[in-house]
Amino acid sequence: MIDLEGAMASRTYTLFRNAILAEQQVTCVCEGRRRELCPHIIGTDKSGDEAVLAWQFAGESSRPLPQWRCLKLANVSGARARDGRRHEGGSHRSTQTCVTNIDLDINVDVRKLR
Repeated sequence: MIDLEGAMASRTYTLFRNAILAEQQVTCVCEGRRRELCPHIIGTDKSGDEAVLAWQFAGESSRPLPQWRCLKLANVSGARARDGRRHEGGSHRSTQTCVTNIDLDINVDVRKLR
């Protein structure tokens, strides 16, 4: 796990990280909306805050679903991992900029180990 400038990772970070390793879905509330996600990349953003890039396949959104979401984990509450179909997400049109210091990427760190 990455060193968050000497600080321990938050419980939310640990839950999302473990969900990536187990290829689980995560349900949570972020920005006042209930979200159903499959996390793909976790680490920190350019400000050093915990962040995750996830594919939101259900729940509430101001834009049509499914879609990629960049979540600052400090804004996430009530996160729970659950088993369910893994949603891969649509193709990237550009390089992701959500997570600049990558700790774990499902496509690189998890799937290539199997």
